[in-house]
Amino acid sequence: MTTATGYAPNRTLPLRVEIVRQFKRRRTLAMFGLLLALPWVLVIAFQFGPQSSGQAQSALRISDLATASGLNFAAFALSVSASFLLVVAVALFCGDTVASEANWSSLRYLLAAPVPRDRLLRQKLIVALGYSAAAVICLPVMALLAGTLAFGWDDIQVPGTGEVIPALDVLPRFGIVIAYAMVSQLVVAALAFLVSTMTDSPLGAVGGAVGLWIVCTILQAVEALGVLREFLPTFWNNAWLDALAPELDWSGMAKGASVSITYAAILIAVAFRRFRRKDVVS
Repeated sequence: MTTATGYAPNRTLPLRVEIVRQFKRRRTLAMFGLLLALPWVLVIAFQFGPQSSGQAQSALRISDLATASGLNFAAFALSVSASFLLVVAVALFCGDTVASEANWSSLRYLLAAPVPRDRLLRQKLIVALGYSAAAVICLPVMALLAGTLAFGWDDIQVPGTGEVIPALDVLPRFGIVIAYAMVSQLVVAALAFLVSTMTDSPLGAVGGAVGLWIVCTILQAVEALGVLREFLPTFWNNAWLDALAPELDWSGMAKGASVSITYAAILIAVAFRRFRRKDVVS
């Protein structure tokens, strides 16, 4: 079998082309617009909402401490968005990428170009994970900016104990918080990507991943499952709070990261295996 002169499989579907294609889509711009606007909406809500008295010493919930400083506000914004909004964003970027091509009937033409199947999946997965990481990063960073402008740059108060930690000591830990949030979303990304290779319905891929995540969240609340709950990817979703404790605790984040990476690796491997045999013509 001969190939066309000048054809090189490793030069098909360059990353820059896929990045631009995905960036120009309205769902990408709309999602980033929502993520960047949410912190300002929360600031307005706190500014115009009723203010509780005696907050400094008695309020121990992360929501009660949100207005204590910009760092507290950023932690609050991440806590209220990590369990759903960021899940939807990651599922959208990773679940829509292949299914949308199948829905538009352009997938068969991409493979006929010919773009090798593994390369097509790899390029789309890299770009989808890149946009997912950008989504997870931009919200807490914008929240830190909005919170600092609205509530000032001050030391952070630890939820639960009310202890105060100097802002400059916590700022490097905030990078750990964001990094762990990205790792914890790998399961959503991999699950959405797997479903995306199995269907030509982008909404089905996104909804399937979000739905299974919600099911895991519900099962997490069933105490009768005992230690089995620790194997659910949602169980360690808020382990990043340990990075903001007076004494940095890595145990929860290490367990959560290992669970997320293991599930993600398995799901992505299954996605590649299935797609190699998939009939894209039908």
